[in-house]
Amino acid sequence: MLSYTGGIVLLAAMLHASWNAMLHGNRDRFLSMTWMSIAIAAVATLVVLRNPLPASAAWPYIVASGLVHIVYNVSLVRSYRRNDLALAYPIARGSSPLLVTLGAALFAGEAIGPLRALGVAMVSGGIIVMALQGHRASRAGALAALTTGAMIALYTVIDGIGVRLSGDQPLSYTAWMFLFYWLMPVLFVAVRGLAPLWAPVRSEPLAVGSSLVGGLVSIAAYGIVIWALQSGAMGAVSALRETSVVFAVLIGRVFLRESVSGTRWLACIVVAAGAVCLGV
Repeated sequence: MLSYTGGIVLLAAMLHASWNAMLHGNRDRFLSMTWMSIAIAAVATLVVLRNPLPASAAWPYIVASGLVHIVYNVSLVRSYRRNDLALAYPIARGSSPLLVTLGAALFAGEAIGPLRALGVAMVSGGIIVMALQGHRASRAGALAALTTGAMIALYTVIDGIGVRLSGDQPLSYTAWMFLFYWLMPVLFVAVRGLAPLWAPVRSEPLAVGSSLVGGLVSIAAYGIVIWALQSGAMGAVSALRETSVVFAVLIGRVFLRESVSGTRWLACIVVAAGAVCLGV
């Protein structure tokens, strides 16, 4: 049986795969990510107005995480521009749990038991097999996906430490960090101008609407992860979250008509078994 926390993180994994599929499914992913960010930042603004401040010790981590998230967003858009969802998403997500486990050991002094170590290895190994089987990624595409994975690991370790210093204010910590997402529309306007941001509101309202929904799903998914990072081992929480690749494969197959081989289905089973090791 999965623990209560494990079950909640699996829900976050499903939500995370859903908003990534929404992003990948939109034609202009930079525009879609920008509208997702607007939704996230707007919700974060409402939350910070109604909640106490995090403890002062958490602020350097809030700032660092907020900036890393912006780099992550740009890297994710580049990765999806170069690869299918079934390739880019597993490479990015599969490379992060082992990096998070290493970072947590180095910077937070976390140890991980044999069963959870096996779970991390199974999740990461299954994800990597899933990513490489039957696909040939270009050097630029693989580098973009791996860069995304490194950003995931970096912000996860930052948030894992920061939320524990927040004075038991995970919601406030998350909201203040997500305020940095207001930088995404600033970046978009700097690159393309204001008109291309607002024009789709009339010309493609469904695409803008799906992006806004994706933003709301995203903030819920990562909010759950930050809550779990308060007390859970960072590597285990990260690996359990990355079971989202299984949901991504299912979404890619059912909704985006991407092919899925028998080897990839087997890798999904390995990832799921690793999740059970992490959740007990």
